Amino acid sequence: MTKRSAFWPALALAATLSGPVFAEGETADTVVATVNGTQITLGHMIALRESLPPEYQQLPDDVLFKGIFEQLIQQEVLAQSVPDLRPRALATIDNNKRGLVSGIAIEAIVKDAVTDAALQAAYDARFKDAKPQSEYNAAHILVATEEEAKAIKAELDAGGDFAEIAKAKSTDTGSGANGGDLGWFGLGMMVKPFEDAVVAAKVGEVAGPIKTDFGWHLILVKETRVAEKPTLDQLRDELATEVENAAINARIEDLTKEATVTREGEGLDPALLKNSALID
Repeated sequence: MTKRSAFWPALALAATLSGPVFAEGETADTVVATVNGTQITLGHMIALRESLPPEYQQLPDDVLFKGIFEQLIQQEVLAQSVPDLRPRALATIDNNKRGLVSGIAIEAIVKDAVTDAALQAAYDARFKDAKPQSEYNAAHILVATEEEAKAIKAELDAGGDFAEIAKAKSTDTGSGANGGDLGWFGLGMMVKPFEDAVVAAKVGEVAGPIKTDFGWHLILVKETRVAEKPTLDQLRDELATEVENAAINARIEDLTKEATVTREGEGLDPALLKNSALID
């Protein structure tokens, strides 16, 4: 039964039930119901509300309270009717708890790790030894064969207009419509043979033919410039992820060193993962 479908019976009852009335000063441990000695608390209700889909969270407070109240009682009654859980259910409960609590630990690590000072340190470390990088403004004509490329190169050497020929003959329809223009790009953005040719080319001269997996290229480098170093604000999200991952990995490493860990499962057959019958 899904969370959504299970919630409907409680909502149906909510119209005729009154929610418990509490004095001021309630806490998460405030008991709202007891089922065969098992307590259901206000904390349980709040946590369930937070897990509901948005359309339920928008319901009026009284309706939502009554629905959640009955939902938890119904779930507890049903849960108590199953005295012996199968291995699959027990393993799932353990995994869910482990995942939830480890997530709480990660949240705390990240909260402490991502500070302005940490971001600045990560930014400085990234660019401490960085050399100025060039960017290139280039255009190309792409064709299927070397013979076609050589013929077009001869046409260009004879004074043909690069942009017009690109529009007419380039098989790269994206750039071809713009006269072969590729705009500005830095190193690492193009396939290696193309990049190498761009770096070696003289501004204003047509280089090629150059072969890549896409075909044969004639390349015209129009301009070059020194790329500006991105600002910390531009890299903030990327650096935050970097700092977070480093802090999480360091904490896990420290905790693992402090823990007594045995790895009995390392010699098992990996195919056992597919044996669902083991937890039936």
